Amino acid sequence: MGIKVYKPTSPGRRGMTSSDFAELSRDKPQRALLRPMKKSAGRNFRGKITIRRRGGGHKRRYRVVDFKRDKFDVPATVEAIEYDPNRSARLALLLYADGERRYILAPLGLNVGDSVVSGENVEPSVGNAVPIASIPQGTMIHNIELQPGRGGQLARSAGTAAQLVAKEGPYAQVRLPSGEVRLIAQTCMATVGQVGNVEHGLVKLGKAGRKRWLGRRPSLRGSAMTPRDHPHGGGEGRSPIGMPSPKSPWGKKTLGKRTRFNKRTDKYIVRRRGSSKR
Repeated sequence: MGIKVYKPTSPGRRGMTSSDFAELSRDKPQRALLRPMKKSAGRNFRGKITIRRRGGGHKRRYRVVDFKRDKFDVPATVEAIEYDPNRSARLALLLYADGERRYILAPLGLNVGDSVVSGENVEPSVGNAVPIASIPQGTMIHNIELQPGRGGQLARSAGTAAQLVAKEGPYAQVRLPSGEVRLIAQTCMATVGQVGNVEHGLVKLGKAGRKRWLGRRPSLRGSAMTPRDHPHGGGEGRSPIGMPSPKSPWGKKTLGKRTRFNKRTDKYIVRRRGSSKR
């Protein structure tokens, strides 16, 4: 696993880097675990754009990933480490003792031929899925459930990991990659270790076309738009944003504006990200 640097044979190549994919052991995915994936281009069921700057991109097929890890006490062998076009992390193809195959997120340090297992009375080693109650404090974990049996939802991107800070009563305190400390039920499952492909953040796309391959369309600054398209638009030459504060395209305050309104789960946040306040 490393970063491949290109010679500047063209302006697009200058400064471009990519992964060398040295950790991959297989080119073609497991056919039984593939599903067709239809593109939405950021539109909802009515055809209305709900996510801007989406569209195009290379054709993909979805890999069915086992986020639940609910095949308890059945040992599995890592058969291959594969690329997934739908996420930044790599996938590990597991071959269970009963012959079933499943994909999981490949943690850092997990290699072909290693053995993993999930269950309550399992050693908390890299790749094993264990209830938080059975994981020692200070351990790095990923693919963390928020509700028992729902499947992992936290710390799933390449190179990310959360840390189990403390246990108190039915809950455990987990420090997330953002710095937020959150209460999570000790009955929830988590996978031990850090998600692999840690050098993903060092990749430089190098050219606009490579961004389009990923399905990302151009992003235009509000100050470069007309007044009818954005509150920052218009004016002669380059104009300042103006008072009282920057606005979203729909005229709402956007700089420092809080976007979290889920009061139901506020009680589970011990420390918010970026501050020491509750």
